[in-house]
Amino acid sequence: MMTDPISDMLTRIRNAQIVRKSEVVFPYSKMKFAIVKILEKEGYLQKVEQITEAKFSVIRIELRYDNDQPKIQMVRRISRPSNRVYAKSTDLPKVLSDIGIAIVSTPNGLMTNKEARARHLGGEVICEIS
Repeated sequence: MMTDPISDMLTRIRNAQIVRKSEVVFPYSKMKFAIVKILEKEGYLQKVEQITEAKFSVIRIELRYDNDQPKIQMVRRISRPSNRVYAKSTDLPKVLSDIGIAIVSTPNGLMTNKEARARHLGGEVICEIS
């Protein structure tokens, strides 16, 4: 039984980039799909799509590489099921002096730390990407 599907997704992305895979497939959930859509919008992923097969849906992502180096250099899960991490809008993390992003679950949905700071929203810090 998998207790943290978001950590599993982030680990699959990290492992795929280490071995230079071009794409990754993992089970669909609304939360995971929203996270990878943010990563696509921010330029960390090439393409994201939901594929519906016979009984279940999966998410297929194409990884992005720049000069044969993975675009995502670091992926770190912050808030876990056993240890939730919440932050006010003034206390949201600055990843690599705001070069990277943190994904935050706010009352208005998932967004990056920069968007949440601009809208004065706090929430649960899901992960950090750089």
